[in-house]
Amino acid sequence: MEALVWLLVAVPLGTGAVLACTGRRGDRPAPAVGITAASVTLVLAVLAAMSRPAVSVPLFAGIEAGLAVDGLSAVLVITVAAVTLFVLWFSTGEFAADEPRARFTGLMLVFAGAMLVTVTATGLGVLLMGWEVMGATSWALIGFWWREPHRVRAADVAFLTTRAADLGLYLAAGAALAGGVGSLALTELPQASQPWMAVLTAGVVVAAVGKSAQLPFHFWLSRAMEGPSSVSALLHSATMVAAGGYLLLRLQPLLAASGWGEPVIAWTGAATALVLGLVAVAQSDLKQLLAASTSAQIGFIVLAAGAGGVAGGTMQLVAHAATKSALFLAAGAWLTALGTKALPALRGAARRHRLVGVTFTVAAATLAGVPPLSLWVTKDAVLATALKGSLGLYATGLAAAVVAAVYSAKAAWVVWQPEPEDAESGWDTEHAGTREVPAFARPALVVLAGAATVLGALGVPPVARALQALIGVGSHSLPKAWELVLSAVLALTAASATWWWGDRAVPVPLAARRWLGQWMRFERLAELLVVRPTMTLARTLAAFDDRVLDRVVMSVPAAGMWLARLVDRGAETPVDGVVRLVAQGARGLGTLARRPQTGQLHQYYAQAAAALVVLALFLVFVR
Repeated sequence: MEALVWLLVAVPLGTGAVLACTGRRGDRPAPAVGITAASVTLVLAVLAAMSRPAVSVPLFAGIEAGLAVDGLSAVLVITVAAVTLFVLWFSTGEFAADEPRARFTGLMLVFAGAMLVTVTATGLGVLLMGWEVMGATSWALIGFWWREPHRVRAADVAFLTTRAADLGLYLAAGAALAGGVGSLALTELPQASQPWMAVLTAGVVVAAVGKSAQLPFHFWLSRAMEGPSSVSALLHSATMVAAGGYLLLRLQPLLAASGWGEPVIAWTGAATALVLGLVAVAQSDLKQLLAASTSAQIGFIVLAAGAGGVAGGTMQLVAHAATKSALFLAAGAWLTALGTKALPALRGAARRHRLVGVTFTVAAATLAGVPPLSLWVTKDAVLATALKGSLGLYATGLAAAVVAAVYSAKAAWVVWQPEPEDAESGWDTEHAGTREVPAFARPALVVLAGAATVLGALGVPPVARALQALIGVGSHSLPKAWELVLSAVLALTAASATWWWGDRAVPVPLAARRWLGQWMRFERLAELLVVRPTMTLARTLAAFDDRVLDRVVMSVPAAGMWLARLVDRGAETPVDGVVRLVAQGARGLGTLARRPQTGQLHQYYAQAAAALVVLALFLVFVR
C-alpha cells in the first residue's frame, strides 16, 4: 500500500514535468495525456481514500518525510483529483491548436500534484515543499500568456504577495524546532513550548490567511484573474486558495492550544466573508465578482477552523470546490464564445448558450445558499458551530450568507436578461470570440453543476455524522431546524429582491463601492511596498550579475589565456627549437648512415677491410 501514496503524487507531478519540458512537440498529444494522467490520479485517490496508505522516509536527522491519506486528506485528495480532471477536460477546447498546450497541461498537473503533496504531508518539511511548488506553478499559470505585460505584472503581484505570507511557514518551522518539536510532525505541533507556541501559531496563521486571500491579503486574488479561465477554476476551487483553509482545518488543534488562534482566525474568516461579499456585489466584471466571492466563501472555511468546526469546514470546502469550478468554467465558456467577461456585455448570454446558462444558474443558486443545494447546508453547518461560541460571530456569518445571495442573484439576473440589439458592440473586448461554446466544456459543466447540487446530502444527519467519523473529529453540532429555515428564508428573500430590483440593485449598497475602492488601494499599496521594491531589487541584482559578477567570472579564463600566450612566447619557442635541433641532427646522422648502404658487394668488402686496418692500427698503437 505504500506504493499507492507515492503513485498518487508521482503520476501528476511526473507526467506534468515531462509535458512541460517537451516543448511544442508535445502540444498535439498533451490534452489526451493530461486527461489520462488526471483520470489515473482520480482512481488512485479513490483507492487511497479506501485503503488509507502511509509512507515515511528519513529527510534530515530526526525529521521524516511522510505522506499519509487519513480521514481529512481522503476527502481532499478525491476533491482535488476530480476537479483537476474536469478542468483539464474543459481546457481541451479553451486553447487554439497553435498555443503551447503541452506547457499549460504540464503546469496544471504539477500544480495539482503539489496540492496533493500538501494535503497528504504529515510534517512541515514535506508540506513546505508542496506549498512552494504550488506557489511557483501558480505564478507560471497566471502569467501563462507572458507576451502580454499586464498579465505578467498580475502574476508578479499574486506571487510576491503570497510569498511574503508564505514566510510565516518558515517562521513556524523554526519556532517548532526551537519549541521542542524536532520532528516537525503536524500532529506534534500543539505540544510546542511557550513562547514558541505563539510564534508557531502566528506563522501558520499568516501563511494560511495569505494563501487563502483573506483580509488583509485578499487583493492578490483579483490579479489572478488574468490567467486562463481553467486556471482560475482550479486555483479558486480545489487548490491554492483552498490550501490555506485546509491548513487551518488540519492544524485546528494548534489554534486551540495557542489560546488566541481560534478567535483571531474565526473573526478573520467572518470579516472576509462579509467584506469581500460586498466587494463582489459592486463588481461589473464576472470573473472579478467570482474572485471576490471566492475569498468570501473561503472565509466560511476559515471561520469553521477558528470555531472548531472541522467537519463543517470540510463540507464547505468540498461543496465550494464543485460550485466555484462550475461557475468559473461557465464564465470561461462565455469568454471563449463572446470574447468578454464584462457583466453588462453578458446580457442574454444564458439565452444564447442555454446549457452554459442553466449550469451557471444552478451553481449560482448553490452559491447563494438556496435550499436544498449544497452550500445552504454546509454554510449552516459552519454557522451552527459559530453560534456555540459567539452570537456576534454567527450574526456576521449569517449577514455574509445574505450578501452571497445578493451577488449570486445579480450575476444570474444579468445573464438571463434579453439580449440587447447592440449586444455585439460589447463583445470581443478580451479577444475575438468564437461564438461557440467548446464541445468539451459541456460535460464538465454538467458534472460539476450536478455535484454542486447533490453534495447537499452532506448535511443529512446520517451522512454528516459519517463524515465526522471519517475525519475523526468527534461529534459536532449540526444545524437545528430553525437555523436551516432562517438561512433559507433570508437567502431566498435576498435573491428574490435582487432579481426583482434588477438594474437598480447595481449601485447599492454604497458601502460596497467604498470597500471596492479600499480593495484597490490595498492592491496598489502592496504593489508599491512589496512588488515594485522586489522587482527593482531583482533587476538591480541582475544588472550587478551581468556587469560585475559576469565580468569577474569571465576575467578568469581571460587571464588563463593571457598566461598561456605568455608561456608560449617565453618557454615554448626555446623548447621547440631544441627539439627541432635534435630532430635535424638525427636526420643528418641517418643520412650519413644510409650512404654506405649501396647494395654492392665489393664496396662492403672494401669497407670491412678498411675497418680491420683501423682496428689493427688501434691495437698496435694501444699496446
